[in-house]
Amino acid sequence: MNERSGEKQIDSRAGAYASRRAYLMILLFAVLAIGLFAWHPDNLYLWIKALHIIAVISWMAGLFYMPRLFIYHTDAEPGSQQSETFKVMERRLERVIMTPAMILTWVFGLYLAWSAYDFQGGWLHAKMGLVVLLTAIHIYFSRAVGEFARDENRHSARYWRYMNEAPTVLMILIVILVVVKPFA
Repeated sequence: MNERSGEKQIDSRAGAYASRRAYLMILLFAVLAIGLFAWHPDNLYLWIKALHIIAVISWMAGLFYMPRLFIYHTDAEPGSQQSETFKVMERRLERVIMTPAMILTWVFGLYLAWSAYDFQGGWLHAKMGLVVLLTAIHIYFSRAVGEFARDENRHSARYWRYMNEAPTVLMILIVILVVVKPFA
């Protein structure tokens, strides 16, 4: 990363503009969802399912990327331009993408579980248990963002490489449960 790109990442004007764009997209997503509930089309379930999948993809992208940032941040000298850039990137990823996507995933997912399955089925309970674990990993990563922001990371790059695998394993299990429904 060159010095100039690092400066752009921590420039407050560029950050404010990026945040406004991200919040605008979240707002548009929320308006779309509210509009669908108000309109209540015959295929509302499919619309909500599509929004759920979009939210899941966004959340998973963040969960896959965050530990990679931690790996690189671990190698950066605390207080350096590179370290400060990683802090901004981690904070933005967590606040602007991951957390809103997680919330939307839960909202749309609970609606789907209630409307289509009335919270019935062993596969659904197993899936929800794994999503709770995924949420715990999200919370753990969010706390790590705070630790890195305070230059208090206690883990090695190797540790974060292992942690990078946790969301992947859970995602694989969740997808298998949703598609195969082995405990139906």
